[in-house]
Amino acid sequence: MEEIRVTSLAERPELRSRLWDMADSWPEFMTHDHVANALHERIAEAFPEHVHVGTDESGAVVARAFAVPFALRGAGRDGTLPGRGWDQVLVWAFGDRRDGVEPDTVSAIEIAVDAGRQGRGLSAVMLGAMRSAAADRGFAEVVAPVRPSAKHHEPHTPMHEYATRTREDGLPHDPWLRVHVRAGATLAAPDPVAPASMVIGAPLAQWRTWTGLPFDKEGWTTVPGALTPVRCEPDHDWAVYVEPNVWLRHHLR
Repeated sequence: MEEIRVTSLAERPELRSRLWDMADSWPEFMTHDHVANALHERIAEAFPEHVHVGTDESGAVVARAFAVPFALRGAGRDGTLPGRGWDQVLVWAFGDRRDGVEPDTVSAIEIAVDAGRQGRGLSAVMLGAMRSAAADRGFAEVVAPVRPSAKHHEPHTPMHEYATRTREDGLPHDPWLRVHVRAGATLAAPDPVAPASMVIGAPLAQWRTWTGLPFDKEGWTTVPGALTPVRCEPDHDWAVYVEPNVWLRHHLR
């Protein structure tokens, strides 16, 4: 098996400019979340100790993992994981850093593996590095607004029904949820669903460019790669995608 070296960006800052070199599997429309476009790439500069990079024997980047520290408790927050999921924790993390708020939790933001190396267990390795980095810095918990990897095959299935579906061995039906649970995570209680974790809205011309679909009928449009249908409003020249994610909690001690 090929040996992959995993290090933090704090240890190898020279890799910062190469984080986006690898081919990932994100659908085109998913790269147009406004919060992501404003803040995602800034994680490498702001929180390099929580960014991990996997390189192969030739030195090529084959995996990346981003996480951010933030305050889940205090400052008007009561420890409840937000319904706005991914977008909200990213905004909180950078707001807390600006305001000097002491973080008490780490949230996963992304784990991506080169398209040619998926299915080899590398995502679990990157998740382990993320957990270890948080534990080494004294955090008791890593939370994750997870995008289930096979949910796009069932865009009309309610996320709560999908997220709580299990196999005969008791592990989650979804492969990516299963990786987290095997690493020690549990579904957040009482309801693990973040119903509006990411929101992507744009004129119909942009949706046509992103997807190759006509977007000419009012109502719900099924888009390849989307976890739920996209709402199309031709009279207003607009369509919006509201993505639900699944909150998981990794207790580290």
